[in-house]
Amino acid sequence: MLAAKGIDPDRPLPDTDQPSTALELADRRIPPRYRLAEADHPEVTTWVQQVTLACRPGPGGTPGIAQGPSLLIAGPTGSGKTHQAYGAIRSLLKAGVRLRWNKLTATELYASQRPRQGTDTEREMRELMTCSLLVLDDLGAAKASEWTEELTLRLVDHRYEHLLPTIFTTNLAPGDIKNALGDRTASRLAEMCERAILTGTDRRRLRAA
Repeated sequence: MLAAKGIDPDRPLPDTDQPSTALELADRRIPPRYRLAEADHPEVTTWVQQVTLACRPGPGGTPGIAQGPSLLIAGPTGSGKTHQAYGAIRSLLKAGVRLRWNKLTATELYASQRPRQGTDTEREMRELMTCSLLVLDDLGAAKASEWTEELTLRLVDHRYEHLLPTIFTTNLAPGDIKNALGDRTASRLAEMCERAILTGTDRRRLRAA
């Protein structure tokens, strides 16, 4: 049967028992474009250090994220915000931090919470609310409504109250966050987040030129 499928039955099987490092496992989840991302912005690297220092020993003594500051990465389109966010995840893993992380865009968040047959949207929301590290990309990019504003507030408020580190990226200028997301969300973001402001022209267009 193996030979019929083009598989050499005498060829030894690869060793699948080799343990993978946390960084290797994370790289399998990170999109190829960002798989080698490095966090090199001063405020981002400082945030990584703050979160690492706030870790607590877990099973086997490995440090894990318990509580810590969040990070708001703001800048124009193409300035490298998502690159820095993935770089921050990789930096934490390189530092030996054990973490359960999730990443999605604001648009994906709202789409995931629309009723779908056979899907427990409340369970999905709870996972986002409680995971050790959440990256919420493109905050404020989706079309705003009362529903999206309340949904964003619910997620932000839980992570704010429980001091769960969250990385937000946005194209919004700091002064525009209140108008786009509502005063309650903007107030929590202002208190819970360190800020990294990126500048420069759209790197994607420069590469295409």
